[in-house]
Parts: sequence; structure tokens; C-alpha cells
Amino acid sequence: MAQLIPSLPNDIATECLIRLPFQHFPAATLACEDWKLEIESPEFFQSRKVAGYSQPTIVMALARVGEETGGSSQKNLRSPTTYRLAFCDLKTGTWGELQPIPEFSKGLPMFCRLAVAGLNLVVIGGWDPETCRVSNAVFIYSFVSATWRRGDDMPGVKRSLFGCASDINGNKVYVAGGHDEEKNALTSVLGYDVAKDDWIKLPDMARERDECNAVFHSGKIHVFGGYSTEAQGVFDASSEAFDLGEWRWVQMQENFLGTKMSARTCVADGNGRFCICQGSEVMVAYEEAEWRRVAELPVDMGVPACVMMGQNKLLVIGAGKSDDPHMFFELDLERYTWTMLEAPKQHSGHVQSICFLEI
Repeated sequence: MAQLIPSLPNDIATECLIRLPFQHFPAATLACEDWKLEIESPEFFQSRKVAGYSQPTIVMALARVGEETGGSSQKNLRSPTTYRLAFCDLKTGTWGELQPIPEFSKGLPMFCRLAVAGLNLVVIGGWDPETCRVSNAVFIYSFVSATWRRGDDMPGVKRSLFGCASDINGNKVYVAGGHDEEKNALTSVLGYDVAKDDWIKLPDMARERDECNAVFHSGKIHVFGGYSTEAQGVFDASSEAFDLGEWRWVQMQENFLGTKMSARTCVADGNGRFCICQGSEVMVAYEEAEWRRVAELPVDMGVPACVMMGQNKLLVIGAGKSDDPHMFFELDLERYTWTMLEAPKQHSGHVQSICFLEI
């Protein structure tokens, strides 16, 4: 390889490049072929992380706020809610937006799921914001090149409100349950290899699970809650887990959640713990342990809209009332103390889906 920066040893040049904010990666990769090869290498991002220059980042399907139609005589009439992809660098507090998906320039698919695979954001399914038709489309955004590509469509029936989990290190994304276009709850589970652009079918779950939640944890896909076709909104408190190494469902816990409730706030950290928001409380449990209360939700927080785990912190997003601006709070899971994240007004809309990655 030629010198990355003239008159500098390449190890020093790499030290310069790993300090670049990810927003500048696309321009840097266009500067020259050697920079492109360096930035696209896995070793480059490992060096960023070891040196402390990686950027812990959340990406959200976020509603636009203050949308109005017509002239001044109609300024109180709001257009239908549209969503876009916004991000926040948790280290610097920098907020911004990703460029729209080319096929959905007028708004993100409603109820789509977001997942992370390496340095890629994967957007799966949802409803077309203009026609409300269910889509099985898959789109992949590269944080290195800041470009979108179309992935292979999710196979089988067109499904909505499914659980979605990702094995970040393995570049795999999994979808579980949901319902078809006839409102029939599903037992099927699919896996998507982002690098190969290939879908596979996993063995079915033991139960139908519409509006379930899925979490990847310790080599297993954990699926929580949901409800059957007949139950129609009466949530199940059970969970089941699929071991990818053994390629079989290995665990069913009938009362994992402790109460019949939506499992959308259930997440897992890297230390064998699950966290969930139940009412006004944050609960923590290890896989085989009972839930225990560790914190109260912030006083201004109503029912959380989204919960996410990242760097041993629990990010909780919600509002006091449904039409209030959304607030962002981080819970340190070592000290159990809350910190409020300041969000600009234009990023205080409803959050429909969220994911975390370290760039």
C-alpha cells in the first residue's frame, strides 16, 4: 500500500483517520483508493474502538414535528404523520438525519423495523406511507458510503408488527411472528444474511405471536410475548428461545414477563441481564432469575414508546402524554442513576423504532 498521507508513516496516518467522525467517511473514501480500502477494513473500526474514537449512535424512525398544510389560514391543520430516519451521536450529542430511502422519499414505511448488521442499518417491512399497503421490502444503508441498496425481499406472506433482532457481530437479522394481511398471527421465523443478501427459514415457534418482541442474546433468539389470532390484543406473558448453535427451540418460559403485557420494552445487555419497563418501574432479571425493581421511571415519563440498550445504559424514550414532545433518558445500570439527553425540538417527535450501533 502507498503512503496514506504523504510524508507520514502509515501507522501515524491511520491514527489521523480513526479520529474522523463517521459523517465524513463518505468523503474520505472518495479521496483516494487507499483511504477507501483502509476505512472499509474491519481492522480500522476495531482500532477506532480500542483507541476510544468510536461513536455510540442511536438511529430512530422518528416522526416529523410541526408539519402543517396550506397557508396561514390553515396553519392549525396538520398533515398526516410521516417518519424519517434520525440519529444521535451519544458521545457528542450531535443530532442529524440520514438521507431518505430512494423508494420512500416522502416518508419512511410506517411500523418498519430497524436492525443493525455490522456498519449497516437494515430497514425491514412496514406500510407504504401513501397507500398503507404492507411491504416486505428490505433496504440496507451503509454508514461508510452513506448509500442505500435494495436487499432481497422478506419471503413468504406479507407480515406486519413482527419482532426483529440482530446479531450485530454476525451480520444476521431475524424476524419472528407478526401477522399476515388477514390478521392471522404467525409462528414463522426468518433469518437474513446481510452480506450474502439471503433469507433462510428457521423452525416455527411453539405459539402464534403477533406484536411480539425479539432479542438476540448469548447465541439465542429470544421471542417475548405477543398474542394469538384468537386472543386479538390479549398479550401472552411467555417467552421462547431458539439456540442457533443447536438449531432448535430450547427454552419455553410460561410466565417470563410476570404479567400479561406488551413486551416491546424488553431488552438484553451484554452481561446476561434482561431489562423491562413495567408500569412506572424498571425491572432487571437474569435468564433464570425473577424480576427485581432497580429504578423508577423519571417523573415526567408516561408509558415508554421505545427502550434500547447500549454500552451498559438503558435508553428510555417517551412522553407524559401522547401529544407531548418525546423525552430521552439514560439509566446507568451500574449506579442506577438517570441522565436526560437534550433533544432539539425537531427531534422530539414520536419514536416508532430504534437501534444502537458503535461506529
